[in-house]
Amino acid sequence: MPDTVLEIAGLNGWYGESHVLHGVDLTVGQGEVVTLIGRNGVGKTTTLRAVMGILSKRSGTVKVMGAETIRLPPERVARLGVGYVPEERGIFASLTVTENLMLPPTLAPGGMSVDEIYRLFPNLKDRARSQGSKLSGGEQQMLAIARILRTGARFLLLDEPTEGLAPVIVEQIGQVLDTIKGKSLTVLLVEQNFRFAAKVADRHYVMESGKIVDMIGKAEIAGKMERLEEYLGV
Repeated sequence: MPDTVLEIAGLNGWYGESHVLHGVDLTVGQGEVVTLIGRNGVGKTTTLRAVMGILSKRSGTVKVMGAETIRLPPERVARLGVGYVPEERGIFASLTVTENLMLPPTLAPGGMSVDEIYRLFPNLKDRARSQGSKLSGGEQQMLAIARILRTGARFLLLDEPTEGLAPVIVEQIGQVLDTIKGKSLTVLLVEQNFRFAAKVADRHYVMESGKIVDMIGKAEIAGKMERLEEYLGV
């Protein structure tokens, strides 16, 4: 295991009185792409929200870069170099692509320049002056990821980045993740598309009923497909 970027132990989380996370345990090493997989409603997105500090009612241990964050608000977690791309993407409809890109503050040195981002996402360069409301779903997803890469974040939380996207855009997102990994950035990814996840991830944590029930490495997938299909309800 590379140096640990994220360590979660005994994580519990609630929405009001509803107990959603039941003692989640997982680790993510530096430079890894790790997925959370499982059926809808098992707690994958809630886990990302808990790591980011958006889930206000939580207990247990969440360490980012060795720092305990369980009581920190989202802005303090972000300053540790954590970037979060939610499922809804959060693009500002009235702002142009470039304005959306430049909006978040710099978290740390080493973020991608605008030129680097436009080389990585040529579609965005072509749409630089377009408003967010004029972008396709795939372009919005690229912009949401690009915006985080500019900030200097070294640990990315991505929630369903391929949902509803055309296969050609899904392939581009996969290439972006390969580039991110080549820069030693770390990714925790919630992904329903297991074919995509299997290509990009080093390890897969399987969630059921708000807890981790299995961990499957990339080399183990072929031998555990039957079990994975049971987990995912395929």
